[in-house]
Amino acid sequence: MITITHKGDFEKTTKFLKQLPNASFDRILSEYGERGLVILRQNTPVDSGTTADSWGYLIKTVGKGSKTLVWTNSNVTRDGVPIVILLQYGHGTNGGTYVQGKDFINPVMVPLFVKLSEDLWEEVTKL
Repeated sequence: MITITHKGDFEKTTKFLKQLPNASFDRILSEYGERGLVILRQNTPVDSGTTADSWGYLIKTVGKGSKTLVWTNSNVTRDGVPIVILLQYGHGTNGGTYVQGKDFINPVMVPLFVKLSEDLWEEVTKL
């Protein structure tokens, strides 16, 4: 037989949860969305510059109260394949050769992700 007992109440938890809607998550996500755009534009391989200029970002609400920051790139081939995917991961050509991809996204974005998580955590702990 297992018995569970507790003392106290959930006053601190309730107070914290009531303050969550007042947190500045959207402001922080917007700030980092813009920072990410600058980084991605500066580091995208350039031929015509169209792919570098095609970056954008969205802040999506996922489920109840959950947010996601997504970077997008609207430059696509005639077949609808995102050019940025071809640059990142490589691709075959019509002539039968293979163009090696270059990981230009992860090395420059990881430090941004680390700082974003720190700033979001700081916002949570201020509540």
